[in-house]
Amino acid sequence: MHLPPFEFFKDPESYYATLAHECTHWTRHPSRLDRDLGRKQWGDAGYAKEELVAELGSAFLCADLGLTPEVREDHAAYIASWLKALNDDQRLIFTAAAHAQRAADFLHALQPGPEPDPPDPASYRCPPTPTYPAPT
Repeated sequence: MHLPPFEFFKDPESYYATLAHECTHWTRHPSRLDRDLGRKQWGDAGYAKEELVAELGSAFLCADLGLTPEVREDHAAYIASWLKALNDDQRLIFTAAAHAQRAADFLHALQPGPEPDPPDPASYRCPPTPTYPAPT
């Protein structure tokens, strides 16, 4: 996956939203989630469906991270293709959202877990010293 350099983006949120979008596409590979929505060529119905999944996945991931990227002007072209696909398939929004959530869950599962809290220092107390009977 290749992205333009960080400084080419309007703001950090735009960079991370684009990264989340591309990472959602990355999950479609057969060795990951094996998502095939029928894409045969750029711009066809399968392409529009995959773009909808990637955009929803990006929105889910950004929400999880507390990011609120601005909508870009080039989204209008994507929206036009989504509308056609959505009109052709009344269940597409549910299917796309389910695929997007699976992608977000998959990506979250790749992240390292949180560091465990350090133990309470009070738990380091030594046990009491045993007393032994005096030798006879």
